[in-house]
Amino acid sequence: MAKCEVCDKNILTGHRISITRSQVSRRANKIWRSNVKKVQILEKNGAVRRAKVCTRCLRSKKVTRAV
Repeated sequence: MAKCEVCDKNILTGHRISITRSQVSRRANKIWRSNVKKVQILEKNGAVRRAKVCTRCLRSKKVTRAV
């Protein structure tokens, strides 16, 4: 399962709604998966480890990526 180790972002579920002439005609189950990457991160003590991190956490610099 794709789950961010930093912010615990997970899979969201809901309905895909088909609208015909301003009325809801059908509902189908839908899954939205988070954009999780497996990257090497740098911890506070200087150690490097692999972790599953979402791209939002990578972009907002919540995690330091090891190069």
